[in-house]
Amino acid sequence: MQTSASTMSRYLMPPAPRARGFAHIRPVTFYGPEEVIYAQGERAGLLYRIEYGAVRIYRLLADGRRQVVAFYLTGETFGFEVGGVNSFYAEAMVNTGLTTVEYLPDGTFGVELVEIALKAMVRAQEHLLVVGRQNSLEKVSIFLAEILERQGGGDVIDLPMSRTDIGDYLGLTIETVSRSISKLRDMGVIRLRSARCVVVLKLDKLHQIGEHSV
Repeated sequence: MQTSASTMSRYLMPPAPRARGFAHIRPVTFYGPEEVIYAQGERAGLLYRIEYGAVRIYRLLADGRRQVVAFYLTGETFGFEVGGVNSFYAEAMVNTGLTTVEYLPDGTFGVELVEIALKAMVRAQEHLLVVGRQNSLEKVSIFLAEILERQGGGDVIDLPMSRTDIGDYLGLTIETVSRSISKLRDMGVIRLRSARCVVVLKLDKLHQIGEHSV
């Protein structure tokens, strides 16, 4: 895990257009793989939009274990927490470019921030449902279907996260994640181009497996 102070120099791009309800839109900033964007306990208040790359959000538990609570992909926004202090770590999984936007502290919430908060709430509820109610094959199936949808559909999933990341997100061991992916392959539901590239051959079947116990 690298800190922002230890990474290579930033690559800056022209600032993005101003967004309604926000201020201080900044240039795109580069983060390398495993680099911390913000840490648990640090001051909160910034929104980050992913221009390219991917980010994991996680918390370190008292016993040292890591609990991944969210993944954010290109085009998605994350980072604002009510209360002024970050409850989680945010870390780049691959080479990632972020635009940071500071919200005006005038006591109001713009439409953009409300939409972001609602999406985050719905995703958190869905995550709890998956972790708490489904077996390992169902968890992995619904996870792959979700990532496919968030990447725009089609039939190819490019996974920026490792199988360890997936396990920490779904509450599974890396071995269980690997066995579940292998089983989906053996069932003819998916094909593996590589460890990080999955071709979905039977999307309906993938949904059917994932929705079995919902």
